[in-house]
Amino acid sequence: MVLSVSGVVLLGVIVVLFFRKDGLKVSHAVVCGLFGFYLSSTAVAPSIAAGGQSLAELLGGISF
Repeated sequence: MVLSVSGVVLLGVIVVLFFRKDGLKVSHAVVCGLFGFYLSSTAVAPSIAAGGQSLAELLGGISF
């Protein structure tokens, strides 16, 4: 659950940065949000979640 919430927050921050810096239109942000919402209910969602989990574990294992 924590990974899901932090992933959503991270993606939200990226969308806001695109909106402010790169000229992302509100309609584009809505389409991105709807795409993610509908993608989460497809058969490919578990694969995407597993890939995100693997990436989070990889990034979490990096020590500076």
